[in-house]
Amino acid sequence: MSLAAPLLLLLAILRTPLFVVIALSAMIGFYSQEVDLSVISIEIYRLAEMPVLIAIPLFTFAGYLLGESNASTRLVNLTNCLLGWLPGGLAIVAIFACALFTAFTGASGITIVALGGLLYPALKQAGYLENFNLGLLTSSGSLGLLFAPSLPLILYGVVAQQMDLDQAVSITDLFLAGIFPGLLMLVLLSGYSMLQPRDRSQQRPFDLASALAAISEAKWEIPLPIIVLGGIYGGYFAVSEAAAVTAIYVLIVEVFIIREIRISQLPDIVRDSMMLVGGILIIVGVSLASTNYMIDAEIPTRLFEFIRQHVDEKLTFLILLNLFLLVLGMMLDIFSAIVIIVPIILPIAVGYGIHPVHLGIIFLANMQLGYFTPPVGMNLFIASYRFEKPIMTLYLATIPFFVVLLVAVLVITYWPMLSLALISE
Repeated sequence: MSLAAPLLLLLAILRTPLFVVIALSAMIGFYSQEVDLSVISIEIYRLAEMPVLIAIPLFTFAGYLLGESNASTRLVNLTNCLLGWLPGGLAIVAIFACALFTAFTGASGITIVALGGLLYPALKQAGYLENFNLGLLTSSGSLGLLFAPSLPLILYGVVAQQMDLDQAVSITDLFLAGIFPGLLMLVLLSGYSMLQPRDRSQQRPFDLASALAAISEAKWEIPLPIIVLGGIYGGYFAVSEAAAVTAIYVLIVEVFIIREIRISQLPDIVRDSMMLVGGILIIVGVSLASTNYMIDAEIPTRLFEFIRQHVDEKLTFLILLNLFLLVLGMMLDIFSAIVIIVPIILPIAVGYGIHPVHLGIIFLANMQLGYFTPPVGMNLFIASYRFEKPIMTLYLATIPFFVVLLVAVLVITYWPMLSLALISE
């Protein structure tokens, strides 16, 4: 058994699929405790008994449909007509459009690829500096992770619900908790954008006729947030039911009403979206088994006791947590990070008196920042490919945005009520 850790590390270095490494670690752990390995298949099967998990494939499918249609063009045009007259208007448009698109697609890379081609030349034409444009679009690609119906929010809730916690973690609470922190990030970035030098002659005044025309063009996309948020918070839908309604609505609109997606395209869209879902679910399944082993072996408890010996204050723990999550966000995709790391740090954080919902917002806010943190943030490489710019140019361009959003992350971390104000205990 002493060879288990080096073996797992070697497999990870050799780029073995993540679910294989996690499953093998769980098998080794259970075998060492003489527990029947069928417990792993039972944990995977248990996924089918989680009604909320249905929301993941349904929201993913809806997001991929939106990504394949011209919804992104209509979204940018709508926000530009409504906000473009403000100082820094087009930059603010980019920020809000990226946040909304990421919230529904659940993937920052898709946002950079889909909206970058629209917004990058528009920002350049509006007189913004090159580095500002690159930094804005690279950092804004992950802004929507805190807004419903973000897949990472749902996945965090699924994982947290499997832990034996005194405080409940509902996905509806997570949706509510992300509103103010997400808005804080948007407001800070918008404020920074307003201060940027540019050619003011390109700024467009507000035009009611153009705004009404843009609203008319986007009349089928505008109800989406109302359906999701209004349905859930109004008590009309559970999260899984809201996902089903969203998927059916987007399918009917994009295929049969607007007809931007042909029926012949649907098999490819289903395949691509379900490949992502399959990857997430197999990792979640084996991670639940691994989590149960860690709980049985009291690993989180031992880690908490060890950390308690060296870290006395909650504030110090939060500082170390921020540093750890920023590095994690650079190295690991958000879905893998949630299912691997959350079961370890959640009991420790609760031991320090941190609300599990607040921890979820801290976790996702840091991971969001890690996406474009040099040297290996994922969005840096996606933006480098999308805009055909050297990676060092992206490093320099994102530094001011990193600083602005780091301030937001620190506020989110050390002001719990920003996340918990809307949650009823």
